[in-house]
Amino acid sequence: MSTSGAAIEHLSIVGGRLCLDFINTVDDHASDHPQEYLTSYRELVAWGQCVKIVTEDEARHLLVEAAQHPAEAAATLEAAIRFREALYRIFLAALADEPPPPDDLGIFNAARAQALAHSEIVATAAGFAWHWIAENHDLDWILWPVALSAAELLLSPDLKEVKECGGPGCGWLFLDTSKNHTRRWCTMEGCGNRAKARTHYHRKRQSTQAANGRS
Repeated sequence: MSTSGAAIEHLSIVGGRLCLDFINTVDDHASDHPQEYLTSYRELVAWGQCVKIVTEDEARHLLVEAAQHPAEAAATLEAAIRFREALYRIFLAALADEPPPPDDLGIFNAARAQALAHSEIVATAAGFAWHWIAENHDLDWILWPVALSAAELLLSPDLKEVKECGGPGCGWLFLDTSKNHTRRWCTMEGCGNRAKARTHYHRKRQSTQAANGRS
Protein backbone atom coordinates (compact mmCIF):
# COMPACT_ATOMS: atom_id res chain seq x y z
CA MET A 1 0.00 0.00 0.00
CA SER A 2 1.36 3.40 -0.98
CA THR A 3 2.16 5.78 1.82
CA SER A 4 1.23 8.81 -0.28
CA GLY A 5 -1.87 10.42 1.12
CA ALA A 6 -5.03 12.11 -0.02
CA ALA A 7 -7.01 14.60 2.05
CA ILE A 8 -9.92 12.98 3.88
CA GLU A 9 -12.13 16.03 3.27
CA HIS A 10 -11.97 15.27 -0.46
CA LEU A 11 -13.20 11.70 -0.02
CA SER A 12 -16.51 10.90 -1.74
CA ILE A 13 -18.97 8.85 0.30
CA VAL A 14 -20.64 6.79 -2.42
CA GLY A 15 -20.50 3.14 -1.28
CA GLY A 16 -24.07 2.92 -0.06
CA ARG A 17 -23.05 0.94 3.02
CA LEU A 18 -20.73 1.92 5.85
CA CYS A 19 -18.40 -1.03 5.27
CA LEU A 20 -18.04 -0.18 1.57
CA ASP A 21 -17.27 3.46 2.37
CA PHE A 22 -14.57 2.22 4.74
CA ILE A 23 -13.11 0.01 2.02
CA ASN A 24 -13.11 3.05 -0.27
CA THR A 25 -10.66 5.02 1.89
CA VAL A 26 -8.05 4.41 -0.81
CA ASP A 27 -8.08 6.03 -4.24
CA ASP A 28 -6.97 3.79 -7.14
CA HIS A 29 -7.31 0.81 -4.81
CA ALA A 30 -6.86 -1.75 -7.58
CA SER A 31 -3.86 -0.02 -9.18
CA ASP A 32 -0.15 -0.16 -8.47
CA HIS A 33 -0.22 3.42 -7.14
CA PRO A 34 -2.99 3.56 -4.49
CA GLN A 35 -3.52 6.84 -2.67
CA GLU A 36 -4.11 6.32 1.05
CA TYR A 37 -6.58 8.47 2.99
CA LEU A 38 -5.95 6.91 6.40
CA THR A 39 -2.45 8.24 6.90
CA SER A 40 -2.82 8.86 10.65
CA TYR A 41 -5.14 8.06 13.52
CA ARG A 42 -6.45 11.62 13.22
CA GLU A 43 -7.54 10.85 9.66
CA LEU A 44 -9.31 7.70 10.83
CA VAL A 45 -11.26 9.79 13.33
CA ALA A 46 -11.97 12.39 10.65
CA TRP A 47 -13.37 9.65 8.41
CA GLY A 48 -15.60 8.53 11.28
CA GLN A 49 -16.96 12.06 11.46
CA CYS A 50 -17.49 12.16 7.68
CA VAL A 51 -19.71 9.07 7.81
CA LYS A 52 -21.38 10.26 11.03
CA ILE A 53 -20.40 7.42 13.34
CA VAL A 54 -18.25 9.73 15.45
CA THR A 55 -19.60 12.92 17.00
CA GLU A 56 -17.55 16.05 17.52
CA ASP A 57 -17.29 15.37 21.26
CA GLU A 58 -16.28 11.75 20.64
CA ALA A 59 -13.68 12.85 18.11
CA ARG A 60 -12.19 15.31 20.57
CA HIS A 61 -11.98 12.62 23.25
CA LEU A 62 -10.42 10.07 20.89
CA LEU A 63 -7.76 12.53 19.76
CA VAL A 64 -6.87 13.43 23.34
CA GLU A 65 -6.55 9.73 24.17
CA ALA A 66 -4.49 9.13 21.03
CA ALA A 67 -2.12 11.96 21.95
CA GLN A 68 -1.64 10.43 25.38
CA HIS A 69 -1.15 6.92 23.97
CA PRO A 70 0.61 7.36 20.61
CA ALA A 71 1.77 3.73 20.36
CA GLU A 72 -1.77 2.46 20.83
CA ALA A 73 -3.05 4.97 18.27
CA ALA A 74 -0.45 3.80 15.75
CA ALA A 75 -1.35 0.16 16.40
CA THR A 76 -5.05 0.96 15.96
CA LEU A 77 -4.37 2.62 12.60
CA GLU A 78 -2.32 -0.37 11.46
CA ALA A 79 -5.11 -2.75 12.55
CA ALA A 80 -7.71 -0.59 10.78
CA ILE A 81 -5.84 -0.77 7.47
CA ARG A 82 -5.26 -4.51 7.85
CA PHE A 83 -8.99 -4.97 8.56
CA ARG A 84 -9.93 -2.78 5.58
CA GLU A 85 -7.76 -4.74 3.17
CA ALA A 86 -9.17 -8.03 4.47
CA LEU A 87 -12.71 -6.72 3.89
CA TYR A 88 -11.74 -5.58 0.40
CA ARG A 89 -10.48 -9.03 -0.57
CA ILE A 90 -13.51 -10.72 1.01
CA PHE A 91 -15.92 -8.62 -1.05
CA LEU A 92 -13.87 -9.06 -4.22
CA ALA A 93 -14.03 -12.81 -3.68
CA ALA A 94 -17.80 -12.57 -3.22
CA LEU A 95 -18.09 -10.60 -6.47
CA ALA A 96 -16.13 -13.31 -8.26
CA ASP A 97 -18.23 -16.03 -6.61
CA GLU A 98 -15.10 -17.44 -5.02
CA PRO A 99 -14.31 -18.37 -1.40
CA PRO A 100 -12.50 -15.62 0.52
CA PRO A 101 -8.95 -16.12 1.77
CA PRO A 102 -9.17 -17.89 5.15
CA ASP A 103 -6.79 -15.43 6.83
CA ASP A 104 -8.97 -12.51 5.73
CA LEU A 105 -12.09 -14.21 7.01
CA GLY A 106 -10.29 -14.75 10.31
CA ILE A 107 -9.43 -11.03 10.58
CA PHE A 108 -13.02 -10.11 9.80
CA ASN A 109 -14.51 -12.57 12.27
CA ALA A 110 -12.20 -11.37 15.03
CA ALA A 111 -13.34 -7.78 14.43
CA ARG A 112 -16.99 -8.87 14.27
CA ALA A 113 -16.69 -10.77 17.55
CA GLN A 114 -15.09 -7.77 19.23
CA ALA A 115 -17.86 -5.52 17.94
CA LEU A 116 -20.60 -7.82 19.22
CA ALA A 117 -18.90 -8.10 22.60
CA HIS A 118 -18.95 -4.31 22.96
CA SER A 119 -22.42 -3.55 21.67
CA GLU A 120 -26.00 -3.49 22.80
CA ILE A 121 -29.31 -2.45 21.28
CA VAL A 122 -30.95 0.54 22.94
CA ALA A 123 -34.29 2.27 22.51
CA THR A 124 -34.22 5.72 20.93
CA ALA A 125 -36.82 8.31 19.98
CA ALA A 126 -36.67 6.94 16.42
CA GLY A 127 -36.87 3.26 17.41
CA PHE A 128 -33.82 1.14 18.19
CA ALA A 129 -30.12 1.54 17.53
CA TRP A 130 -26.74 0.00 18.23
CA HIS A 131 -24.91 1.40 21.24
CA TRP A 132 -21.18 0.89 21.67
CA ILE A 133 -19.82 0.01 25.09
CA ALA A 134 -16.33 1.47 25.01
CA GLU A 135 -13.84 2.32 27.71
CA ASN A 136 -12.10 5.69 27.64
CA HIS A 137 -8.91 4.08 26.33
CA ASP A 138 -10.60 2.14 23.50
CA LEU A 139 -9.30 3.81 20.36
CA ASP A 140 -10.53 1.14 17.97
CA TRP A 141 -14.28 1.34 18.57
CA ILE A 142 -14.62 3.23 15.27
CA LEU A 143 -14.13 -0.15 13.58
CA TRP A 144 -16.96 -1.87 15.45
CA PRO A 145 -19.87 -0.41 13.44
CA VAL A 146 -17.89 -1.13 10.27
CA ALA A 147 -17.56 -4.79 11.25
CA LEU A 148 -21.28 -5.15 11.91
CA SER A 149 -22.11 -3.32 8.68
CA ALA A 150 -19.95 -5.82 6.78
CA ALA A 151 -21.58 -8.77 8.54
CA GLU A 152 -25.05 -7.49 7.71
CA LEU A 153 -24.18 -6.92 4.05
CA LEU A 154 -22.44 -10.27 3.60
CA LEU A 155 -25.55 -12.03 4.94
CA SER A 156 -27.99 -9.87 2.99
CA PRO A 157 -29.56 -10.43 -0.45
CA ASP A 158 -28.12 -6.99 -1.23
CA LEU A 159 -24.69 -8.61 -1.53
CA LYS A 160 -25.50 -9.46 -5.14
CA GLU A 161 -25.88 -5.73 -5.85
CA VAL A 162 -22.33 -4.88 -4.74
CA LYS A 163 -20.20 -3.87 -7.71
CA GLU A 164 -16.65 -2.76 -8.38
CA CYS A 165 -16.18 0.50 -10.27
CA GLY A 166 -15.36 -0.04 -13.94
CA GLY A 167 -12.69 2.66 -13.94
CA PRO A 168 -9.19 1.26 -14.66
CA GLY A 169 -7.46 0.66 -11.34
CA CYS A 170 -10.18 2.40 -9.33
CA GLY A 171 -11.22 -0.58 -7.20
CA TRP A 172 -13.97 1.28 -5.33
CA LEU A 173 -16.98 -0.79 -4.32
CA PHE A 174 -20.57 0.37 -4.19
CA LEU A 175 -24.10 -0.92 -3.76
CA ASP A 176 -25.91 -0.54 -7.07
CA THR A 177 -29.36 0.80 -6.20
CA SER A 178 -30.02 2.23 -9.66
CA LYS A 179 -33.40 1.44 -11.21
CA ASN A 180 -32.10 -1.08 -13.74
CA HIS A 181 -28.95 -2.03 -11.79
CA THR A 182 -26.77 -0.63 -14.56
CA ARG A 183 -24.48 1.62 -12.53
CA ARG A 184 -20.87 1.21 -13.68
CA TRP A 185 -18.90 3.94 -11.96
CA CYS A 186 -18.15 5.00 -8.40
CA THR A 187 -19.09 8.53 -9.50
CA MET A 188 -19.91 10.05 -12.88
CA GLU A 189 -17.84 13.09 -11.92
CA GLY A 190 -14.76 10.90 -11.48
CA CYS A 191 -14.42 7.59 -13.28
CA GLY A 192 -17.54 8.14 -15.39
CA ASN A 193 -16.25 11.36 -16.94
CA ARG A 194 -12.78 9.88 -17.45
CA ALA A 195 -14.35 6.94 -19.30
CA LYS A 196 -16.34 9.30 -21.52
CA ALA A 197 -13.20 11.31 -22.25
CA ARG A 198 -11.30 8.15 -23.22
CA THR A 199 -14.14 7.03 -25.48
CA HIS A 200 -14.27 10.46 -27.14
CA TYR A 201 -10.48 10.46 -27.64
CA HIS A 202 -10.44 7.00 -29.24
CA ARG A 203 -13.36 7.81 -31.54
CA LYS A 204 -11.71 11.04 -32.63
CA ARG A 205 -8.41 9.23 -33.21
CA GLN A 206 -10.10 6.51 -35.27
CA SER A 207 -11.94 9.13 -37.31
CA THR A 208 -8.70 11.00 -37.98
CA GLN A 209 -6.90 7.79 -38.96
CA ALA A 210 -9.76 6.84 -41.29
CA ALA A 211 -9.69 10.29 -42.92
CA ASN A 212 -5.93 10.12 -43.38
CA GLY A 213 -6.28 6.69 -44.93
CA ARG A 214 -8.68 8.02 -47.54
CA SER A 215 -6.45 10.93 -48.45
